Amino acid sequence: MLPSLLPARRSLLRFARCAGQSQARCQSTTAAQPKVVFSGIQPTGIPHLGNYLGALQQWVKLQDSIGPNDTVIYSIVDLHAITMPKDAAQLRTWRTQMLASLLAVGLDPAKSTIFYQSDVPAHTELMWMLSCHASMGYLSRMTQWKSKLDVSDSSTIDSEKVRSKLKLGLFSYPVLQAADILVHRATHVPVGDDQRQHLEFARELAIGFNANVLRAPVLVEPTTLLSPARRVMSLEKPAQKMSKSQGSELSRIYITDSEDEIRLKIRKARTDGIEGVSYDTEARPGVSNLIEMMCHLGGAENVDAIVGECKDLSMQAFKAKVADTVVEHLEPIRSSYLDYLDRPGALRDIAEQGAEKARKRAGDTMKDVKEAIGF
Repeated sequence: MLPSLLPARRSLLRFARCAGQSQARCQSTTAAQPKVVFSGIQPTGIPHLGNYLGALQQWVKLQDSIGPNDTVIYSIVDLHAITMPKDAAQLRTWRTQMLASLLAVGLDPAKSTIFYQSDVPAHTELMWMLSCHASMGYLSRMTQWKSKLDVSDSSTIDSEKVRSKLKLGLFSYPVLQAADILVHRATHVPVGDDQRQHLEFARELAIGFNANVLRAPVLVEPTTLLSPARRVMSLEKPAQKMSKSQGSELSRIYITDSEDEIRLKIRKARTDGIEGVSYDTEARPGVSNLIEMMCHLGGAENVDAIVGECKDLSMQAFKAKVADTVVEHLEPIRSSYLDYLDRPGALRDIAEQGAEKARKRAGDTMKDVKEAIGF
């Protein structure tokens, strides 16, 4: 296997501070080389607080912090969404909801390129070309398809159970993900820790392709930007991450929930019978989750500040205070989201404008890729 660059373990804020610094102080990039940031999100409907604090809020901060010559690209990766069966009407609705949500949380089409993945054919065109360099052995060790099929991490494609369920699209998901990044020549990709394996694979493909064409590098090897860890746990099962896969709607707060819905969900959130408010993720996971939620959304310096303010409150009073913070933070997002849904024409225009810019950028890459291959 060809050597690869080590992932750069910087947070998004570290990335922002690197802008404009010398190569000695920021080795992954230079002030003279514009940065291109790419990330994507599947259209799974309206994001919940875990999606917002774990990724989307960081996307907005990154968008607002980069230099004037840099580029930020965010894609709603609807092609990835069909690796598992989807109802067509539901997928159309989810695509619209996700676009409205991204705009509502603060992504600005004037600062970021925002588009539907399926509107840019170069993503799948490059995927095929990269597939001709992708190792079956490497793909078989990836965790994505195992998680989706609900099989153990030790499962292999030699298993009869796996072969009967595994589809080619799901198996080759990381190749399309690599194409998403490489077709835009992204220099930096903000991801959670669980996606580092896929970024390493994208680097391997870029290195392998560049070596194979035996000329100046055509594809850019992306640098991983690890997003600040902000895990939001389930309101019903606080030992588990907040997720749409959990059956009850009471387990999660959507960024567009009404005030009444937010207050109900927090009031019913699982806590404990211990008196007072204290932070202990092992002994008091439910209470600690609410403290972190209040900290992140209320702008507190740290959880100690929340504990100091709330330590003597009853659980009922504490939950009411948490609800106040969540409602205050999410109300403008909800209002903006509903406004965008009332203007479907504006959403279509934003998506098309973003796709046009993305097609131009991807087209420039594909021109060089095809020339390098011999087309």
